[in-house]
Amino acid sequence: MTKGRQPKYTVKDTVFRDMFSDKKYLIQLYQALHPDDKAITKDDLDIVTLQSILMNGIYNDLGFMVRGNQLMILVEAQSTWSANIIVRSLIYLMSTYQDYFTNNKIQLYGSKKADMPKPELYVIYTGEKEHHPDILSLKDEFFPDTDCCIDAKVKIIYLSDRDDIINQYIGFCRVFNEQVALHGRTLTAAKEIIRICRDKNLLTEYLSEREKEVEDIMLTLFDQEKIWNIERDNIRAAALADGISQGISQGAAEKEQNMIVGMLKENVNINTIAKVAQMTVEQVAAIGKKAAVL
Repeated sequence: MTKGRQPKYTVKDTVFRDMFSDKKYLIQLYQALHPDDKAITKDDLDIVTLQSILMNGIYNDLGFMVRGNQLMILVEAQSTWSANIIVRSLIYLMSTYQDYFTNNKIQLYGSKKADMPKPELYVIYTGEKEHHPDILSLKDEFFPDTDCCIDAKVKIIYLSDRDDIINQYIGFCRVFNEQVALHGRTLTAAKEIIRICRDKNLLTEYLSEREKEVEDIMLTLFDQEKIWNIERDNIRAAALADGISQGISQGAAEKEQNMIVGMLKENVNINTIAKVAQMTVEQVAAIGKKAAVL
């Protein structure tokens, strides 16, 4: 089995991460989660989202600290239901804590009790609620009726009648799914998604500010998804034919870099590429310089 993973190249995930990397929208998310906190300001929020480089390591959708080290909030956007949500959230939490301890030079092997922020875990579920729970518990899902030594709980947020940025994002995802089903992954679909969301007052300010950029992201991801699927099948077929399973992971990483180089050669905006690839602009530039296209 391959140890790699397919990059999380989806429009909905990219829009989620891009929008909430802006504190103007991040504070709206926090206020939707904590409506009673009227004193919060943008300066009280610090983003600590895990970063990834190509296909190595792990990453999450969004992580941020509130008022220094008072609260650590991790939020995932999910369209497909799986009990593994809680496992991934726990991994993200521990990795984010590790970064926090390292950055703050907190010694865990000393006698002094570590100062750490209180965690809150959320999943914004864009599908139908159906019979799914409001709280997903590690113990209840994986170790029911046993004396388990550890538990973690994730609050699941579904579509509701509240007019907040969370419900607007879920609405955007549903419009996206409907239009792609009607028009395929095309420019027509991209334009219709933005138009309908404006009409329905879904992420109107964000989409108005970044209409061309979001449209470019959609088209880039639509094209790269097709290329990725073709290349992935070719890599797997070659690896299986040679009996080398690790070739799948290595080949996928090489193809991913080649796709980034291809986008640079086609003069795709480097900021768009960085958002699509979940990389920094500097990392994209380094790949371009290595390939002598920058």
